[in-house]
Amino acid sequence: MAYDYDVLVIGAGPGGYVAAIRATQLGLKAAVIEKDKPGGVCLNWGCIPSKSLIHQAEVFRSISKLEEMGLKVDQSGFDYQKVYAKSRVAAESLSKGVQFLLKKNQISLISGEAKITGAHEVTLNDGSKHTAKNILIATGSRPRQIPGFSIDEKRVLTSTGVLMLEALPKRMLVLGSGAIGMEFAFVMNAFGVEVHVVEMLDRVLPIEDEEASQIVQKSFQKRGIKFSTGTKASSVKDNGDSFVVTLEGKGQALSELETDTILVAVGRAPNSENLGLENVGVETDRGFIAVKDYYQTTVPSIYAIGDVINSPLLAHVASKEGEIAVEHMAGHHPEVCLDPLLIPGATYCEPQIASFGYPEWRAKEEGIKYEKAVFPYRGAGKSVAIEKTEGLVKVLFDPETKEILGGHIVGADATELIHELLLAKSAELLPEDLATMVHAHPTLSESIMEVMRAVEGWAIHA
Repeated sequence: MAYDYDVLVIGAGPGGYVAAIRATQLGLKAAVIEKDKPGGVCLNWGCIPSKSLIHQAEVFRSISKLEEMGLKVDQSGFDYQKVYAKSRVAAESLSKGVQFLLKKNQISLISGEAKITGAHEVTLNDGSKHTAKNILIATGSRPRQIPGFSIDEKRVLTSTGVLMLEALPKRMLVLGSGAIGMEFAFVMNAFGVEVHVVEMLDRVLPIEDEEASQIVQKSFQKRGIKFSTGTKASSVKDNGDSFVVTLEGKGQALSELETDTILVAVGRAPNSENLGLENVGVETDRGFIAVKDYYQTTVPSIYAIGDVINSPLLAHVASKEGEIAVEHMAGHHPEVCLDPLLIPGATYCEPQIASFGYPEWRAKEEGIKYEKAVFPYRGAGKSVAIEKTEGLVKVLFDPETKEILGGHIVGADATELIHELLLAKSAELLPEDLATMVHAHPTLSESIMEVMRAVEGWAIHA
């Protein structure tokens, strides 16, 4: 049978568009169906505009450093709408860049909502049909909601709504202290908003290493951000110009908190409904599309990647999964799936936090034998010179073989530095290899060299 395409991708986010480009590099004819702007949530309403806000928040916070030099800064003309506008310019620029890349690679960009109507067929909302040897689902996710907290994206916000704010509220309650919650808590606080973070679990950034997450929390608290951990928001009353939220802590009496805006940042839900999966027998599990090796679903000609499957909800994960899927379609022999222990995680607040592999809590939970080495940022001369001594580098390793089991960095540029540790892990290098490698002085990366020397028992600056 002749098909219109070799691969038809549903969704033009970082999973979908990367997969389509990789497919054409492998000689496959590809098309992408997208109902919104190319680039998906990450480019348009997530990773990119939020990092623009974070950068501008860091610049704004540096005013105090200028004042330490004797300069006087007049903040009376500050206009947050201009901050918002810069974030939209960044997002729109990169979205256009994706369109250019698709065109450059001769990939058809089809506008519309897709429904799978056969193992090799997709029907759009305008009734048109498209066929392909393989279909790749990359429809992403959306913010989860909390019962009783009605999202209007003006006063009760998700990550999408907070990115669209053109004026700052006086107070913000953040529900959830994962990466999204903590990043926006940092941004809002930097621009002068009173921020209170509520987390149901016992600590903030709960999937990160406990020691690293504690450093971030303490840093935030010094800036006036308040935290309620082991606490849930059980109800909300709308007074018109403010909200009164009831907080319920473990073993504590109910308390009330007044705020102007609420950011709901309690995770994301997969966009797997209304795709016609039931028409062809594609199985799901709690909303996530079930996949096998190479990200094939229960229907061999249909693959799924990114947030719509049960893997880490990260843009770089979706991109790599897309590459694996189309390489398999092209008859190549890629890795069957991503190793979760080799996936870097990153939170871009200040201080930054980045990690991969085992945190201590998980190693203990799974009975993994480990030892650890820790080197404080303060021990690296560069951190003192640039006045960013807050943080540490931590490595978990096998006591017998010295194999790296996990890496954790909290501090300035942590999200960049983590990749030296991750490369060492993926290349099966040992701590000795990094400990003896010459690092330029002064650099923050010397802290990685030093922590590896600590593993070997001879750290110089600890």
